[in-house]
Amino acid sequence: MYLASKQINGQIHYLIRESYQQEDFFLSRDLIDLGPDPAGHIIYPGGNAFYIDEMIEDRLIELGAGKRLDELEDIFWRFVHPEIRRVLEPFRRREDRHRASRQKKAPEVKIHTPLHIFDKRRAHYLKFGQTDQRNIGRVPPILFRRLHNKSRDEIEHGFMDMEAALSPREYKTYTYTIFDLQQYFYESFAKSNPQMLSQAKIDEHFVEQVCRLNLDPLFWAGMKATDRLHDFLVRYVLMHFDYDYAPGSFIEDYLRQFINSHREYRPPWKSAAASLKEARTILGISRSNLKKMSRQDLVRLYRRKALELHPDKGGDHDKFVSLTEAYHELIKTKK
Repeated sequence: MYLASKQINGQIHYLIRESYQQEDFFLSRDLIDLGPDPAGHIIYPGGNAFYIDEMIEDRLIELGAGKRLDELEDIFWRFVHPEIRRVLEPFRRREDRHRASRQKKAPEVKIHTPLHIFDKRRAHYLKFGQTDQRNIGRVPPILFRRLHNKSRDEIEHGFMDMEAALSPREYKTYTYTIFDLQQYFYESFAKSNPQMLSQAKIDEHFVEQVCRLNLDPLFWAGMKATDRLHDFLVRYVLMHFDYDYAPGSFIEDYLRQFINSHREYRPPWKSAAASLKEARTILGISRSNLKKMSRQDLVRLYRRKALELHPDKGGDHDKFVSLTEAYHELIKTKK
């Protein structure tokens, strides 16, 4: 069982779901809708003790999930009172170690589903924080054990939980790594310093990779087909376009300027004012309106325009890239 979330009438609802096998892949099904506040199902008898409402356990038993009631504490843990979590956390860590030890001794469960490379890249980065994944094929299989025999829905909710530990300063490096954007660059530093590369090219290849993954039937096996961007991919688009790399050192900035100034093709020089004027034209806003707009207003405008021009929506690829470049130019004026 696992905790999932979805929007119902504009409000986040939490659900207990489970994965189950059907033929050669895994599906997911809802067990219990916990509503917008699962904390209401936690009972505190006194001291630092707590337990889950028996009605939840009874319902799970009715649904045939009675053998997995020991998973309830993990599902509700994030909703437990913070002070009680602080007191009990050391005991939970100890229990986690014992549980891991028992799992090592348990007979190996047959693996029914092959792992997608996108899942491996995400798991690798979240474990090691490395942009250079050339040796990912030699990583011990135990790192990916938690990804086996799960539905796509459960896998994605698991990654969402792990990604919550990332700093916003890491988001863009994370998307650069997991979508393997380094494969498009031959610079020696492409595997370690993406911020020194052409950001316009990175954005272009990012969109290509997102669109490719969005149409990958193996990755979405067991999920309903959709004619738009899958909800689970939207967060990566936001990570990539709404955030920037962590501030670099002076030498990194100097090297980036030096490299960019020595590329084979040098477009005609434009003043900052000319570049901003061109960017405003692409987004369709006047100079006075730009001054009035907040950073969030500009982000919303970009998202609306991006949806109109997105290749998945039948938009023009070149215009989409130009829009993204214009957005990056204008967002610099907003602090």
